[in-house]
Amino acid sequence: MKSPIAFYKEQAQIHQVKATALNKQMRLLSILRLVVFLVAAYTVYLTFSNWQVAVAIAVVGISLFLFLLLKYTNIKQKRNLERAIVAINEDEIKIKNEGFFDRLDGLEFQDPLHEYCLDVDLFGRGSFFQNINRTYIKEGAEKLSEALKANEIDNITTRQEAIKELSDKAIWRQNYSAIASLIKVETPAKTINEWLSNYKPKFKPFLKVLPWLFTLVTLVIFAFVYVNMVSANLLGIWLLLGLVTTGIYLKSINIIASKTDKLKETFKQYAGLLDKIEQETFQSELLIEKQKMITQDREKASDIFSELSRLLDRLDNRNNLISAIFGNGFFLLDIKNAYAIEQWIKKYAHKTTDWFDVISFFDAYNSLGNYTFNNPEFNFPEINKNQDVILAKNLGHPLLKAEKRVDNDLNIKNEEFFIITGANMAGKSTFLRTVSLHIVMANVGLPVCAETSTYNPIKLITSMRTSDSLTDDSSYFFSELTRLKYIVDAIQTDRYFIVLDEILKGTNSTDKAIGSRRFVEKLVASNATGIIATHDLSLCEISEELSEVKNHYFDAEIINDELHFDYTFKDGICQNMNASFLLKKMEII
Repeated sequence: MKSPIAFYKEQAQIHQVKATALNKQMRLLSILRLVVFLVAAYTVYLTFSNWQVAVAIAVVGISLFLFLLLKYTNIKQKRNLERAIVAINEDEIKIKNEGFFDRLDGLEFQDPLHEYCLDVDLFGRGSFFQNINRTYIKEGAEKLSEALKANEIDNITTRQEAIKELSDKAIWRQNYSAIASLIKVETPAKTINEWLSNYKPKFKPFLKVLPWLFTLVTLVIFAFVYVNMVSANLLGIWLLLGLVTTGIYLKSINIIASKTDKLKETFKQYAGLLDKIEQETFQSELLIEKQKMITQDREKASDIFSELSRLLDRLDNRNNLISAIFGNGFFLLDIKNAYAIEQWIKKYAHKTTDWFDVISFFDAYNSLGNYTFNNPEFNFPEINKNQDVILAKNLGHPLLKAEKRVDNDLNIKNEEFFIITGANMAGKSTFLRTVSLHIVMANVGLPVCAETSTYNPIKLITSMRTSDSLTDDSSYFFSELTRLKYIVDAIQTDRYFIVLDEILKGTNSTDKAIGSRRFVEKLVASNATGIIATHDLSLCEISEELSEVKNHYFDAEIINDELHFDYTFKDGICQNMNASFLLKKMEII
């Protein structure tokens, strides 16, 4: 099987060649447009004395020029798409070689009151979100953050199947992401949906017919003028009448134009994303369900979005002075286009929320599929609700490089509670986050950083980082107590895996030892499952009274006056502490 990096290098090269070829076509079309313009202009000059012939030549020349311009624009879009795919592959190579710290860190999604996201480095610099995120749409990033924070334990296998399938569709994912990367969204989908839902119709039904009748009369007058049956002055009168008619509805037209002038490119690019979803064949239940949301009607959602994009583009032409005068004076184009946009809104406004949601879903899930593709050594946990909570072999932290990471086996049964002791820097906190991320990733449907894992789904709740709040006038200790109270209340109504790191740090040693012991006893009495890390060895004595409590530790050794860690998860109680040694070693004492 080809490695991810080999795949990215190959794709970057393939699409760079395509982009170069399209660039050559663009240059040729630019030259042809110039030739057509010069030939048409010179021919019109030669035949100017016979204005009918000159007009006919001008029409042909303009038509050919516009055809070449349209061809150029289409090829430019293809070229830009190829460049975007090249950029995606180059980014993946760069992330592999240099890291991911310059990417969006998702700190805006951080929630200190959430069950776990603050404690497990879910957001922020060097976070799991920053490592996994490949979204290109704001709503896609939001949906990815929601998936990571969902704490959802139902339908995990359904999500696994969807992520596996998207992992295998690397080329499709890159094409989708490339289209998404070209979207320049000036108005969020939520704002668009609100405006569409609240829009009140302003145009009467007869305005559907009026522009067509006006256009028909315009063409008849042109024909009569062309054959010298009527005076050309009639065209001026008719032009003035058209401008006056348009002016009557100018206020309503301006209201639509002011809301939509920034949306045409958004809908055009979103139509491309919908088309990618519609054209693909999916096998997994979740992806098929999302696809049906945009394909269940006889009309394709991509065509509907493209239609609105075209209508918005036509209305935007009113900003061109020539189009505004002659288009409205002879054809009532603003009335025609504004009426068509309004009819689109009346017909489809109630569906756009679902369509935008599907686009955002695939933007988010492509990140999950990409993460799975990038980590072929990770494995999907086997979901078994009749087994231990976690039975993992060679479990490691997913953000640590394999060559530096020390993996450990873990077997924790339902309603079992581990007390972990160990020296400073021996690996306790990293292990807590490793276990926590295993649960988060498994619940999302991702593969975990383990050789094998059997998992009985459970929600996660943690207390590892607590800070005081000057704004809320709360001390560190009170904040910690509030968090512990939150945990106690939560486990009364649902099943959680509890992860605690050195609780009750805000009080004295004796009080801390007593309080910690009683808190763990309460958790065990509530049939809780979880882990607590502590430096307080007296807490380990609970295991002598409660069979549900097991002692484990991480060790440290002093060899040749140097501190050594093996970061290995062991049974028992740690006997070696290193604070005094480090104080002396760093010449602090």
